[in-house]
Amino acid sequence: MTTPTPPAVATSRRCPACQAELSPGATFCHRCGQALTPGRPAGNGRASWIAAGVVVLVSAIGMAFVLMRPPQTPARPGMGGGAPTALTGPAPDISTLTPRQGFDRLYNRVMTAAEQADTATLVRLTEHALGAYTQLDSMDTDGRYHAAVLHAQVGQFPEALALADTILAGDRRDLLGLLIQGTVAELRKDQVTLVTVQKTFLAAWPARDQKRADYLDHRAMLDDFRKAAEAAAQ
Repeated sequence: MTTPTPPAVATSRRCPACQAELSPGATFCHRCGQALTPGRPAGNGRASWIAAGVVVLVSAIGMAFVLMRPPQTPARPGMGGGAPTALTGPAPDISTLTPRQGFDRLYNRVMTAAEQADTATLVRLTEHALGAYTQLDSMDTDGRYHAAVLHAQVGQFPEALALADTILAGDRRDLLGLLIQGTVAELRKDQVTLVTVQKTFLAAWPARDQKRADYLDHRAMLDDFRKAAEAAAQ
């Protein structure tokens, strides 16, 4: 008699960059932004969401023109003038999760929508994610950084910079706060501010505790910004 083969036990996935436990099907790490799609190079999470932010801004302008036109057959605007973008389904049910788990789950969905160039879902879920952020009973640097990323992706630069200021209030050379300031300057094409932030970042880098948990969680983005700052300084 043949013994049935027991079903395979699903093993949890972990981010190769920060070792955070990942939700099934995640294509971005919800903690550090590391891209997880097979074949995509490591450490380009920051580049992905910067690109998404630029495209969302362009798309938002397109949406404004759509709203100003006379009524016509409804259609959702696509990315960069392309075909209309399909929604990827409703926001995930976070009612059984802790506030932080719910925020992380929504953040992960937003990052996935950014990679998939799904503007409609990105904008819609960003609102849900930022709503979940307001429900957190404690606001740590990691959570503030994620919220700032969400704001920046949809062009809400003052809100992103306000969160950076909050991070920097305790330490004017906090790398994550400077990373947000520098990224917003890039998106705004504000070269003067970008150069200033890059200089401050490079001066702060050697003195920072590189083993700090939230720095390790976002090491790929910090390294990308540092390398860009070093290249610009040459």
